[in-house]
Amino acid sequence: MSTQIPIQEGLFTWPAPSPQLIGSRCLNCGEVTFPAQPSCPACTSDRTEEVLLSRRGTLWTWTIQHFPPPSPPWLGDPKAFEPFGVGYVELPEGVRVEAPLTENDADSLEIGMEMELVVRRFDEDADGNERMTFYFKPAA
Repeated sequence: MSTQIPIQEGLFTWPAPSPQLIGSRCLNCGEVTFPAQPSCPACTSDRTEEVLLSRRGTLWTWTIQHFPPPSPPWLGDPKAFEPFGVGYVELPEGVRVEAPLTENDADSLEIGMEMELVVRRFDEDADGNERMTFYFKPAA
């Protein structure tokens, strides 16, 4: 039986019935970042706190990736490659998150549409664990 593990610790809450991205907020100027950072990129303060980000946001821009990305990070067989959506989703906290999208059909995506965070299987590690990562999907 495989275990589901996050692709990287500290990116999102997992396991969780309603996973959330983990960001940081500067206690000096209020800047919100993702992923969480120990210092603020806006004012350079080292006073930050971890915050859970909203699960829903607005699709700011997107594209469909029609060719395999360089390896790494892409580890798949080029012959088995399937195009995928990737976009920036703007969250209510004011941060834009670059993420893969669950949709790869251009007719299903529109700038300004509401998107929702989901966690899905990315691949399997050498120990047989399912490595999970976050995506955004069109909100129902």
